[in-house]
Amino acid sequence: MALPSDRVPLAERVEELLAAGGPLPIVSAGDPVLRSGIEPFDGQLEPALLARFIEALRVTMHEAPGVGVAAPQVGVGLRIAVIEDPAPVPDEVRVARGRVPQPFRVLVNPAYEPVGADRAAFFEGCLSVPGWQAVVARHASVRLTGQDEHGRAVDEVFTGWPARIVQHETDHLDGLLYLDRAELRSLSSNEAMAERWAQPTPGEASAALGFELP
Repeated sequence: MALPSDRVPLAERVEELLAAGGPLPIVSAGDPVLRSGIEPFDGQLEPALLARFIEALRVTMHEAPGVGVAAPQVGVGLRIAVIEDPAPVPDEVRVARGRVPQPFRVLVNPAYEPVGADRAAFFEGCLSVPGWQAVVARHASVRLTGQDEHGRAVDEVFTGWPARIVQHETDHLDGLLYLDRAELRSLSSNEAMAERWAQPTPGEASAALGFELP
């Protein structure tokens, strides 16, 4: 079946992006690719091209900087994301948020389901929504399934901040932004965050801005 004239084959799209070298441009909210149906990865990129694309995602994530980036965020509609978090935070933040270091990981065709009923709410941001953060209540623990970049099965439980990261990135692959799950009364500029809401938990923001925490 012929592709519609307004669509570029994914492999060709990736080659075009990689040809420029360096970090990939990150698309912002409002770009349809962030809301479109995302194709499961099923060999659309041959192994060498897939490896180059994953490396470009890693470089892009580090340059941004961020703790994860999904393929739709660079304009590629494939269910692939990368995560990595060195967690350079004070002990007070680490304990309150359950933020522990995560090595570089590639998530292919990921899906998650909650483990237990506990939820945790913290400020969250996104490279595709630059300049803003909002409180999102997410599952405190999730079971993530899918594959890695070599096609090996992934079936792992994540808790704390790593659970938040994998939920955020997997949501991107379902056409969701963190704002879809956010307490919109908590929406704050990065400047307001630095000035007012840098505490380890959003309790003070909840009281001052008028939103509930789980």
